[in-house]
Amino acid sequence: MTLSTRNLNALPDIDGLRRLAQSLATLDAILSPEWEYRYYSFNRSWADGEMMASMRNGSGDRWFALFCAAGAALHGRVQGAPAAAVFGRLPSAFHDNLLHEPAFTTHESTFCIWRLEDDTRWSSGAAESAAGDDAAGLLEILDGQPARYVAFAGSYHERDLEPDDVAAIYAHRPLAPALVRRLNPDVDLAALADDLDEIGYPVESLDAP
Repeated sequence: MTLSTRNLNALPDIDGLRRLAQSLATLDAILSPEWEYRYYSFNRSWADGEMMASMRNGSGDRWFALFCAAGAALHGRVQGAPAAAVFGRLPSAFHDNLLHEPAFTTHESTFCIWRLEDDTRWSSGAAESAAGDDAAGLLEILDGQPARYVAFAGSYHERDLEPDDVAAIYAHRPLAPALVRRLNPDVDLAALADDLDEIGYPVESLDAP
């Protein structure tokens, strides 16, 4: 089954989701030098002891993922009425740094999922609408399959990527100049320095071929 709020079995564990979010942000940084046109972003220094990932599609749909000592929580909005009930069972450990954080616009959220550090599975808040109950279109790329991003890059960035190149970034192999050139000949590794530092993605020495 496709990953959605109804089926979270394909979602990686907390560390796996963090690494995947960093990979998606890195790929988007390479393919889209202009930040405002990117879907995916990641900030490894969002707050003291916290990291934040986000997705926005330019049409009002979005999600935010918070990684902190308590675990990880992801919430977002798909087209439809906000559903306050999605936070009804959200653990209190996420209330101050996610639920009450203005930047996350939780008052517009239609879905929320979370996992405490010691949990063995992800949980999802109850939804009040069909839109809030199934955010598959936004979440499916988080199943960790490189083919998902290859398809996304083809439709959104209009670039035909090699699956092995995407898989290398999903595996967090240190980013090398040659790989950057294959993904986007118009971008070089040096130009990505600030983005990669914010994301926290590993980088090969700039002296490498």
